[in-house]
Amino acid sequence: MRKLFSLLFLLAVCSLASAQEFMRIWQSGNNTKVPLSEVTYAANGTSFTADGVTYQTSQVDSITFVHIITVTWNGAQATIEKGDVLGVDCSTEGGDVVINSTNTHNELEFVLQGGSTNGSLTYTGAYKCKFYLNNLHLISTKGAALDIQCGKRIAMILNDGTNNSLEDAPNGLQKAALYCKGHLEIEGGGSLTVIGNSKHGICTKEYLQLKKSTGNVAVTHALNDGIHAGQYFLMSGGTVTVSGQQGDGIQTEILTLDDDVTPNPDKEFNGQIFIKGGTINVTVAGDTRKGIKSDAKMTVTGGTFNITATGDGSKGISVKHLQINQDDNTTLIRIMANGSTYEDDVTEEETRCMGIKVDKNMAITAGTLQVSVPTGNTANRYVKVDGEYYKGADAIVQASVTLDKKTGKKVDTMPSWD
Repeated sequence: MRKLFSLLFLLAVCSLASAQEFMRIWQSGNNTKVPLSEVTYAANGTSFTADGVTYQTSQVDSITFVHIITVTWNGAQATIEKGDVLGVDCSTEGGDVVINSTNTHNELEFVLQGGSTNGSLTYTGAYKCKFYLNNLHLISTKGAALDIQCGKRIAMILNDGTNNSLEDAPNGLQKAALYCKGHLEIEGGGSLTVIGNSKHGICTKEYLQLKKSTGNVAVTHALNDGIHAGQYFLMSGGTVTVSGQQGDGIQTEILTLDDDVTPNPDKEFNGQIFIKGGTINVTVAGDTRKGIKSDAKMTVTGGTFNITATGDGSKGISVKHLQINQDDNTTLIRIMANGSTYEDDVTEEETRCMGIKVDKNMAITAGTLQVSVPTGNTANRYVKVDGEYYKGADAIVQASVTLDKKTGKKVDTMPSWD
């Protein structure tokens, strides 16, 4: 009876719905989103019809409300359609949009569309939400193009068939053209191109995920890293292309405690990289820079890698531990270490260009690893492992592996990851 009363109350509210309001009908962990204006219910409360489908109230686990806010940029101006949602304040100054939300009851979904060469969005909130990019093209002259100041899970959907682009202002204090304070999960079959004029192209304070449905994500310029993720980076699909960056291509950061030294034990997979599928294309032109960098473990269970390291002393992949297999998808890693040796002007120390540099242990049990260096170049290294190295019978390694003279050794069983 309590469940029936709650559903009846929620359904009665539907008659007050605005055009921006929807509801999610939850059944056995799955949900269907329908406009509130399309919901009618039986007088006895035993059933209701939503968008042409009839549901029995006894078979519905719960109902949640969704409110959609649409922001449209048109040159130097931006307009906002938000309806009557409570706890959400919006303001515009030309093409710069600021949205502050104290709403922790309704799910908020934002549709961002249109274009401006003088536009941006800053969002502050304390509840998870979604951003749909619908042919969005923003160039900011003040800071980040998209600045999401929310520490919760943020879904960013690249609408299928759309092309989207973000560029931040030069000489700014922002961390990236696309910045997220929380957990950013990118999906959807569209494309996104990012230019970082002050620091990184894309930056998240905590983890960054690219889901299987992701289309194309490209960073074509960044003053620092192309993609910089706190906590961990997880890629299950899509194509990521990074070029024109002055820092590393993709880097994860180990989040620390207040002492800035001790890794935060509350952060799961802190500093790690997981590649389960998709394609990664990275060009590294900066001296001593890395195509993919982590001070923790990198685990590859599928995917295609095309990495070219042309900077002096650069590395295609540089990680603490490296594990490669094909548990999720076919794995093909292709790296060209084409740079020269880098000599520090002050210390006069030399740093070699390498395809892969592993500070501790490496294991490849399946998949194909191909590393090439320029013909006749004896200074560059294909793969260098400072700890234990294991190669399984199903792995194809088309590269010479150099073991550190003091600490490196080849082993017959899987190494540890301590």
